[in-house]
Amino acid sequence: MGWLVSLRLLAAEDVLSLLGLVLLMICAWGGDAKARLVTWLAVLGLVVAAVLSAPALTNGISGADASAFYGQYSADGFAAFAKVLIYGAAAVSLLVAPGFFERAGSYRAEYPLIVVFAAIGMGLMVSATNLLTLYIGLELNSLSAYVLASMLRTDQRSAEAGLKYFVLGALASGILLYGISLTYGFTGSLDFATIRTVLSSGVSHGALFGIVFMLAGLAFKISAVPFHMWTPDVYEGAPTPVTTLFATAPKVAAMALLMRVTLFAFGSQPHVWQQIVIFVALVSIIWGALGAIGQGNIKRLMAYSSINNVGFILIGLAAATPAGASAMLVYLAIYVVMSVGGFVAILMLRDAEGRAVEKIADIAGLSRSHPLVAAGLAMVMFSLAGIPPLFGFWGKFVVFQAAVSAGLLWVAVVGIAASVIGAFYYLKVVKVMYFDEPAGVVTGSSDLVLKVLLVASGLMISPLGYLATRWLGGMANIAAVALFHAA
Repeated sequence: MGWLVSLRLLAAEDVLSLLGLVLLMICAWGGDAKARLVTWLAVLGLVVAAVLSAPALTNGISGADASAFYGQYSADGFAAFAKVLIYGAAAVSLLVAPGFFERAGSYRAEYPLIVVFAAIGMGLMVSATNLLTLYIGLELNSLSAYVLASMLRTDQRSAEAGLKYFVLGALASGILLYGISLTYGFTGSLDFATIRTVLSSGVSHGALFGIVFMLAGLAFKISAVPFHMWTPDVYEGAPTPVTTLFATAPKVAAMALLMRVTLFAFGSQPHVWQQIVIFVALVSIIWGALGAIGQGNIKRLMAYSSINNVGFILIGLAAATPAGASAMLVYLAIYVVMSVGGFVAILMLRDAEGRAVEKIADIAGLSRSHPLVAAGLAMVMFSLAGIPPLFGFWGKFVVFQAAVSAGLLWVAVVGIAASVIGAFYYLKVVKVMYFDEPAGVVTGSSDLVLKVLLVASGLMISPLGYLATRWLGGMANIAAVALFHAA
């Protein structure tokens, strides 16, 4: 396959790379005065990248037709599904940023630029079919994320979040790189397809250690227990638009990468990693739910909610079937919308001086002073809890259905039982907003863009979302088939 064909398959990354260079020059010459211009150009570029990625999904491209650069990259339907979610979530994180940073001090022009570079890394992650491509994409995203977490220089919590994320992220990258070296040493290849072929004849002890170390490194990136320790501190300390990004786009990228590694590269021996995934899934569900109960900060609560939801998504991975992969993608799509809605509502919580309000006690009686924000946040909480008829219920339903179909009935039962624990802390937030005496803290006004995003996400997770179940399920099925036919 020629270079021109490979570059055509990388059209989305090509556009974002060129855009990044242009934005870099604008930032260098125009400074922070051009921050809003850079933001809108970045949003436009991300939308174009999503549009360029979508045909691979709708056409169900897979296998050799999607392979580029001698099998190191795949622009298949599976990658396209993830990229549409990633680029969409990244665009939203840019739309909500200007108002927040301008109230906090100043809006730096490099913020949208770094988000674009992070999006390039995430695009490489979900299309990687070679361990080197995997690592390059992962590090490009991670290095951008460390800077984003500490973007608010006037806030000590932001600097602390960036430092913690960097130190623990470097440790996780080292673990992942060690696993990659072991896998290469005992399979003789960095190519996913070759690794799959070699492992089909049996897994040596060295290759097993490589798989375990790789899963440990990737578990950090998706904030799964027991590698979740960074999540609450980073979610709380990072600026809220950055937290919005962390909760959505990188989560999709890391989960899609984990799916490609396990279901394709290690897919010939699912019994080797299946028990590990089941353990991590159930512990994440339980620990995330229990950890959230005592939280007084709503961003920390959302962090534990993220850990909890990762556990539910991993139940689909434990099924190790196309149906399980499809269910994971459906859940990811719904989860991105719920997270966007939740953090947009949090961004709308401000006092009279425009300062962010994050304590749950301070939103007491919010339904009386800000009924729109309270209704949007309540819908997000009910949907995250999986309470019908909101759309979050559908994500859990398809994941449990895939687990039962794969013979993992007991896993589904434990997951359903543990979801009851999670419902407690979600309902606690609703109770505070609707039944407690007003605290009178949230008195600030909200930007129009936040109101539009809150209403849009609210409509998507409302019962109206079920109108999209056939379409969403169909797209997820196409993506799952492309993943399992990547060879």
